[in-house]
Parts: sequence; C-alpha cells; structure tokens
Amino acid sequence: MKIIVIGGFGFFGKHIAASLKGEGHEVWQLSRVNGYDLNDYSQIEQAFQCFEPDAIYNCAAHVGGLHYVSQRHATIIHDNIQMALNLYKAVGAAVPNALIINPLSNCSYPGEMTFYSESNWLKGEVHSSVYSYGNAKRVLYMLSHCYAIEHGIRTYNLLVPNAFGPGDAIDPNRVHALNGMIIRMIQANRNGQKQFPIWGTGKPIREWIYIDDVAKLMTLALHTPIELIRPLNLAQQWGISIKELAESIAREIGFRGELVFQPEYQDGAPKKIMDARYFRQVFPHYQFTDCDAGIRATVNYYAQVLAEEAFAS
Repeated sequence: MKIIVIGGFGFFGKHIAASLKGEGHEVWQLSRVNGYDLNDYSQIEQAFQCFEPDAIYNCAAHVGGLHYVSQRHATIIHDNIQMALNLYKAVGAAVPNALIINPLSNCSYPGEMTFYSESNWLKGEVHSSVYSYGNAKRVLYMLSHCYAIEHGIRTYNLLVPNAFGPGDAIDPNRVHALNGMIIRMIQANRNGQKQFPIWGTGKPIREWIYIDDVAKLMTLALHTPIELIRPLNLAQQWGISIKELAESIAREIGFRGELVFQPEYQDGAPKKIMDARYFRQVFPHYQFTDCDAGIRATVNYYAQVLAEEAFAS
C-alpha cells in the first residue's frame, strides 16, 4: 500500500513509519522537517495529489509537557484544530478514498474519570491542565464523523495511553511524561544528586504503552476489521503507580539517591485505566511489551543519547 505518515519524524510518526516499511509498504514521511507543514493547506493538498496514498496516518501535533502546554493553550488548540481542518479538507478534495488513522491521546478523556471506557469518552470536561490539547483531539474525532457523513471519508480513531520509549526528544519539557522522568533521573545520577524530586505522593496509578506496541498496533490496524469512526482504546486495562515506576527507573539507571515525593503538589485522580474489552474483541491475541523491558530499553537509549550530546558539547 501507498501510505503517508504526517508528522512522520516525530515520536509516533517515525516509529509507525518504520513499522510500515518493515511490512513492505511504500511510505512517505511528511513534516515541517522536509518542507510539509500541515498548517499550510495548499502544501498538504498538493502532497496528497502527488503521492495518491491509500492510507494516511495523522501523527502531526503541537504538544509538549504539562509546563509547556500550560503556557500555550491558545496556540496549541489553534494549531491542532487548524491541522485537523486542513487534513480532512485535503483528503476530501484530493484522495477521498484514503483511510485516515488518527492516534488520539487518552488525555482527551474527562479529567475526573478513572476508568476510560470508549462509550463515556465525551461525557465530561477534559482536565484543565491539558484542556487545549485534549479538546483539539475531540475536534479531530468530530471532524472524522462529519466528513464520513457528508463525503464518505473513512477514519479509524485509536485512543492511546501514555506512551514511552526510545526516539522521543531529549528536552524533558517537550517529551512524554515517563521519558521526561528517565531523562531527568539520568541527568541527576550523572550530577551526583542525592535526591530526586517527584511531584505528588507517587500513589496514582496510570496506564502506559511502549512505543513499539503503538507502532505495531497502528500497522496491524490497516488489515484489521475496525469499526469506522468509533473510538478504540489501545488498552491493557493495567497500570502502575508513579512510585513503582520511579523505583523501576531508578533500578535500571543505578540511581542510589533518594526519591523524594512532594505531596504539596496535587496527585490528580487516584487511578486512570483504559477499558480493554473492545480492544480484545479487535486484537484478541496481541501481547504487549513488558513494562520493565520497555523501561530498560528506554533507559539504555537515553543514556547513550545524553552521553553523546555531552561529549559533543
């Protein structure tokens, strides 16, 4: 198949592109890195007309860590909605038979919800800390629904847990949360810090997914019967506490200092787990990467990358 991965050089995009190429697909990675800006409608429409893809993975996003997002809510919701509008308009104009696959962050679930079931996805407000990004993903879903009704555009909407793994950025303010903790702890260990601060009590339980699983499932989706438009959790229905996560990272890094939890910072919901019932209907035999194995691979990756960066500087 001929496939375009928009945002093809980002954390999700490059892993998905590599997985697709490994399956023998003809893949084009489009990004601002190589001159394709999804904020520019004409660029995207021309690319679709040129490459005539059978499928389009929509991995383009303006996002970052909580601190980054908290300072740019207006910019983030504007950019992400504009990219979504351009994507669907261009598909409708140039390649209406192409399948769109949207990875949607689970932060688009209601902020107070603790069990993420697809049937309740839109029943409540997105948490204030990710209000701009989470609502932009909801708009993307609404666009997929509207374009299906009027133009017959086909879309898979796949809700993704907190992702981690090699290949993310190295700025801890721009990476996914677990990767950021790994980067900061590696740096703390190299600086000889005796303490490593962690916001909150460490008790909240969250669900995580290794990036290779994201890429494999996104690739499998091409040839798997999935109901169009209907959201699907890529879910294990299993989580780990922030404390256990930090302890696992510390073991892999060899950090011997003290993990200092800071209860003056709010924990948020005590538990956030994704409902896996629909997922197991669609992917009954899929085996996820063991969390400890994923952390080990991620620690090894960032230890090498940060060492190379320190040597270069």
